[in-house]
Amino acid sequence: MFDAKQFTQYVIKPALEAIDLYSESAEQLLLGTACAESKLGTYLHQIQGPALGVFQMEPVTHDDLWNNYLLYRPELQRQVIRLTPYTGGLMPPASLMLTDLRYAAIMARLLYRRSPMALQKKDDWAGAAEVWKKVYNTYLGSGTVNKFLRSLATCKVTQPA
Repeated sequence: MFDAKQFTQYVIKPALEAIDLYSESAEQLLLGTACAESKLGTYLHQIQGPALGVFQMEPVTHDDLWNNYLLYRPELQRQVIRLTPYTGGLMPPASLMLTDLRYAAIMARLLYRRSPMALQKKDDWAGAAEVWKKVYNTYLGSGTVNKFLRSLATCKVTQPA
């Protein structure tokens, strides 16, 4: 498991800044997502499932983001490709999320960005849990708001009193 402060400082924040989608709310949402999905890196491949990386994104979701979101946002697509130069300008394979933490964070942020649902306010962890459940985990997923909130304690995420 990664240290939450270092993961935020060295992975999430620089990744989001690199694609001009940084906010403290987005940073907190991604940290919570990584905690809920993989216990902040304890699992890099879903047990008995296809999801990959710290954010546990399924390859089909990854490919859909490229084919149905980034394809229609050429500037954002160029930014992401620029950050993954070893792909030759093509859509990186979903497996890159296993080894490239920054790329995995970018893809998770894009999934939230594609949704019409607004991000929670800064330090609103219950709101972040709601956004995660509705956008990332979806109504079909087995995750719950309480699971998200409990995962923060497991990952030693400091929350305001």
